[in-house]
Amino acid sequence: MPAVVVVGAQWGDEGKGKATDQLGAQVDYVVKFNGGNNAGHTVVIGDEKYALHLLPSGILSPGVTPVIGNGVVVDLEVLFSELDHLEARGVDISTLLVSASAHVIPPYNRTLDKVTERFLGKRQIGTTGRGIGPTYADKMNRVGIRIQDLYDEKILREKVEGALDLKNQILLKVYNRRAVTVDETLDALLAFADRLEPMVADCSLVLNRALDEGRTVLFEAGQATMLDVDHGTYPFVTSSSATAAGACTGSGIGPTRIDSVVGVIKAYTTRVGEGPFPTELNDDVGEWLRKTGGEYGTTTGRPRRVGWYDAVIARYASRINGLTDLVVTKLDTLTGLEKVPVCVAYDVDGTRCEEMPADQSSFHHAVPVYEYLPGWWEDISSARTFEELPANARAYVEYLESISGTRISVIGVGPQREAAIVRHAILG
Repeated sequence: MPAVVVVGAQWGDEGKGKATDQLGAQVDYVVKFNGGNNAGHTVVIGDEKYALHLLPSGILSPGVTPVIGNGVVVDLEVLFSELDHLEARGVDISTLLVSASAHVIPPYNRTLDKVTERFLGKRQIGTTGRGIGPTYADKMNRVGIRIQDLYDEKILREKVEGALDLKNQILLKVYNRRAVTVDETLDALLAFADRLEPMVADCSLVLNRALDEGRTVLFEAGQATMLDVDHGTYPFVTSSSATAAGACTGSGIGPTRIDSVVGVIKAYTTRVGEGPFPTELNDDVGEWLRKTGGEYGTTTGRPRRVGWYDAVIARYASRINGLTDLVVTKLDTLTGLEKVPVCVAYDVDGTRCEEMPADQSSFHHAVPVYEYLPGWWEDISSARTFEELPANARAYVEYLESISGTRISVIGVGPQREAAIVRHAILG
């Protein structure tokens, strides 16, 4: 299976970085195809903990070529800060490739993101304020700046001037902020151009040739299905395609080249930012689940909202992405519960819904319908086979599999790279 896509099957933070890292030894390329430095991955290798924000998780695997695809928006300052941090810890960063067609986050978009979110007040989306949304908007409005533009200063100046003609009017007249000059923007962008140049490539060509040669390529999504700009809980979504289809548009490979799609999903549910969340817990149990699971954002440090496993969302993610496998993470977090609730359907104004409501209003008013499974007290962090799990933990996994629409191939039982149970091989 030379082309594998790994996506989040909930609202993000499911453990995609760890899943990608676990597969890293078996692949040749790992490609990030969407998002920017608003997506954080935490990977634990031995006693070392790595927090990645913009870089593909594959950069931690020797022999793997990490790729930032054209669907990513790149904050150059963050990119090199992250590279410097990894290099200082002995990680080889020399093989990183960055698509010439990826868009750059200019400083003025970070400013606009922050002031716009404050201006929205109670209607705010819950963005990270890193300029992601405004940069994707520039891309669609055809006023964006791409990596390749850094190497033609005349074109770069023209593009920055064109963008600032409008953006300065907004900053000055709507938000009462100072105007941004063309020269300061150019200086900020060109400061990294020389160092970046050896990494810049036609990544679509590189990846298609790799697949032609029988190499294994893993495509790693940022964010997750329920944050996808088309298929998520709009408008409380990210600004890119975070589903499996985005792997094609965000990297330049065709859909017929994808062999399998792996969804990563927690044994419970979390989300950050605003928006509906049917199984959310706003009580002491929720606080226990948050603390036990360490549910704080890798990128922002914000406490995550927490709730029980939602099989309606799991089935939706399976359908939208065409999942072939599920990786269930953080099963160990549920240890110690007498009963474990699982949302199997929604009650929407007295009607039972077993599939995702077609409209946002119905989803916003959805009340979870729960089934309760017996819990377990045994420490499962050292289990490496399914049979080593307590009977109730096995029953929980089997029940999730029966109602989620996709086989569960891997189960995470701890934060370490090796803390996983493989029920079905994903690669070969």
